[in-house]
Amino acid sequence: MKYLIKRKNKMIPSSHKVIATIVSSILMISCGAPSVISTPIENIDAIPLKNIDLTDTQLKKWGALDLATDTIPGMSIDKAYNELIKDKKGQTIIVGVIDSGVDIEHEDLKGVVWTNPKEIKGNGKDDDDNGYIDDIHGWNFLGNSEDENLEYVRIIKKLKPKYAGKNLASVPQSDRDEYQNYIEAKAEYEKEFQENSAQKTQYEQILQQSKASHKAVVAVLGKENYSQKELLDTKAETPEMKQHVAFLSQMFGFMEPDDTVPDFIKNITEGVDHFTEQLNYNLNLQFDGRKIVGDNVDDITDTKYGNNNVMGPDPKKEGIKHGTHVAGIIAADRTNGKGMKGVAKNVKIMAIRAVPNGDEYDKDIALAIRYAVDNGAKVINTSFGKYYSTHPEWVAEAITYAASKDVLIVNAAGNEGIDIDQKVVYPNDQINTGSEIANNFITIGALNYVYGSNLVADFSNYGKSNVDAFAPGVKIWATTPNNSYEYLQGTSMASPAVAGVAALIRSYYPKLKAEQVKKILMDSGLSTKSSVVIGGKPTNVGPFSELSKSGKIVNLYNALIMADKLSK
Repeated sequence: MKYLIKRKNKMIPSSHKVIATIVSSILMISCGAPSVISTPIENIDAIPLKNIDLTDTQLKKWGALDLATDTIPGMSIDKAYNELIKDKKGQTIIVGVIDSGVDIEHEDLKGVVWTNPKEIKGNGKDDDDNGYIDDIHGWNFLGNSEDENLEYVRIIKKLKPKYAGKNLASVPQSDRDEYQNYIEAKAEYEKEFQENSAQKTQYEQILQQSKASHKAVVAVLGKENYSQKELLDTKAETPEMKQHVAFLSQMFGFMEPDDTVPDFIKNITEGVDHFTEQLNYNLNLQFDGRKIVGDNVDDITDTKYGNNNVMGPDPKKEGIKHGTHVAGIIAADRTNGKGMKGVAKNVKIMAIRAVPNGDEYDKDIALAIRYAVDNGAKVINTSFGKYYSTHPEWVAEAITYAASKDVLIVNAAGNEGIDIDQKVVYPNDQINTGSEIANNFITIGALNYVYGSNLVADFSNYGKSNVDAFAPGVKIWATTPNNSYEYLQGTSMASPAVAGVAALIRSYYPKLKAEQVKKILMDSGLSTKSSVVIGGKPTNVGPFSELSKSGKIVNLYNALIMADKLSK
């Protein structure tokens, strides 16, 4: 439960809603073969709601299931493999994962990691003359850095000497946009610092009480794990013991069904750690995480920095959980019988480390996109983002460069539950509802596994213009470092699911251009005429079809049928 804040580049824990509560107390398409017919939109709204909980097996693979067959809003991945591509061979597709880093030694990933064929490992030379020495599996633009400020904190530090103590009237007309950016950044900082400080205190109080109450109950029951019924049957002979039982009983009401009190305490501990990190690094005006990298972040031509360690400097690999999870969703080995199956076969993951614990630098992202493009990636996944940017033009130029080289970028919409048509988010291919700068950039919102009014994840951003489609993003089981697997959630998980679909289309239909693949992803999906809860607010209800440009759920089965038709 390390990732608690609903930031665009963060995973959202499956119990984020629980903790917040405690703290605040088809289109029809046919390729000509009569036996292969996509799911018609008319059937979707007739599908009965699933009234029973998902089994553990279903939950671990719900994104691969079929809405019509299973009444679970997955992407029909299993159906596509079984009926359309089971015995077909495709071309190998390189997918660039620009993220926090990837555990390339993971049992479910090591067989699908890209290796630079033009580079000789360990000779200390730039054999392929691409500007990066020994870039065997990708590149690490962060070097040995892990923690970073948020972008608005960096803006404050940069502009404070120039604008501290001034008002708008005292600022020259030519500097007023910059001054306004400084004022907005300062206001955001003050709000976030206050909120994080308060939440840290609240978590610490809950943690202290949980530990004390749990210790008292364990002394009576003689075991660490106990049910709520066993707790309530505990003999509470003193006022103190009654208080302990009452407190833990209340906590049970907020816990996941399979969670134990030790699980809950672990989650709260990680929450305290998270807010401590926020205050010590992300929101710390005195902290400079870039110092050890050594480059000039305001000079896009200063490219001689970073290293080839795509797993980062942490030997425990904790900082690369996000990127490892993303990579697994896309392409975890489907043939080895281990923890999970990625969406796509025929894929090699190019690991590019450019997203720290904090906000990414525009320079790193721009260079990372160009690196992926220049080294053969045909799909790039960008599960990160921020709401302030100092050099957005660099990233925009990189996006258009990728378009010129026929590379599709699949992007996460963000996790604040807001309309991003109304608030600019970076990276993007348009500002507000303006025209798109390129036709190779697709932004994805997150779905819940419950078909019905709660179809859209309560944290997912949306936007009729800026979000293109939706995909599974709640409680996604995938790879995490050191041969482990976890449920994580966020639009960060929905984006790689679509990147996997895109990679499969490009594998089997390599003549299709990036813009055609984007169109297929949007046009071939399933939709519903029903209304859904928006932004996790029960009072905010609207048509699902109005929450994205396509109004649809990405569907692999239908996408392959449309790709086959379009390729002919």
